[in-house]
Amino acid sequence: MIRSEILKEIAPIIRDQLVVCNIGLPSQELHMIDDQPTNFYMLGTMGLSSSIGFGLALAQDKTVISIDGDGSVLTNLGTLPTIANNVTDNYILLIIDNGSYGSTGDQPTYAGKKTSLTAVAKACGCENVIEVQDKDLGPVLQDAIDSKKMTVIVCKCDSGNIKLPVITMDPVVIRDRFMKAVAK
Repeated sequence: MIRSEILKEIAPIIRDQLVVCNIGLPSQELHMIDDQPTNFYMLGTMGLSSSIGFGLALAQDKTVISIDGDGSVLTNLGTLPTIANNVTDNYILLIIDNGSYGSTGDQPTYAGKKTSLTAVAKACGCENVIEVQDKDLGPVLQDAIDSKKMTVIVCKCDSGNIKLPVITMDPVVIRDRFMKAVAK
């Protein structure tokens, strides 16, 4: 499976959660598949989905899911020890690991070579880290939501992108509607 197929499969599972989605194609794909006011689309801040989602989880009680990519997590590895040392059980970090920088042309990442983000998260002190294959993500993600325990999920999948339009919604509109959804 490629990332867009994974997002299509998990859309019904995450629909009622607060979701902070990685920049570029992942946000465009989620927007196309199941646009929700509870989705915060990152339009230009690579590597910060995990940090923004984690901060949001610390600030309120609703479940927050950060959908991040392996390339983005590699650009902000400092988020993993921060998450590990400040546990909040309403936070799930879902790393879709396709071994490539999907939004910039599928150049390989180190996660597609020798670096295991599962091992890195565990080494940083994250206690509930699960590596899963793409086809098995749905039930694992639902279990993580139901467990009410902070979880890092590394979902291994194939590299590849679909062609789709950019999000034309103004960033201020994305922010404002998301803030209203958080306040509900």
